[in-house]
Amino acid sequence: MAFGVKRAELEAWKKRADSGEIAFLTHYWLDERFPDSKTVTKVACANLEKLEAWGASYGFKPEWIDKRHEGYPHYDLFGEIQWNVLKKEGIWDQIERFHLKGDAEC
Repeated sequence: MAFGVKRAELEAWKKRADSGEIAFLTHYWLDERFPDSKTVTKVACANLEKLEAWGASYGFKPEWIDKRHEGYPHYDLFGEIQWNVLKKEGIWDQIERFHLKGDAEC
């Protein structure tokens, strides 16, 4: 279940992804499969080749891309990987908003 994201933020993420940008959207998320994760960052791009190349720069495999949502293929990032990628990409607003830090979430 996703929550903590406004419709305008979701629409802006979709617009960036549709335009071929690597788009980041972090939100609160609860899933019993991942009991230690309270947030997820979805990294999307409508240009699948560009998304795969971006993922490869972090050692991500193309088969890790979630392609279930038509038009918005994306990687789901959690925990330490989520924090490291957001930090390297300079997405400080999402780090601060969701109180993310190194190896744990506050």
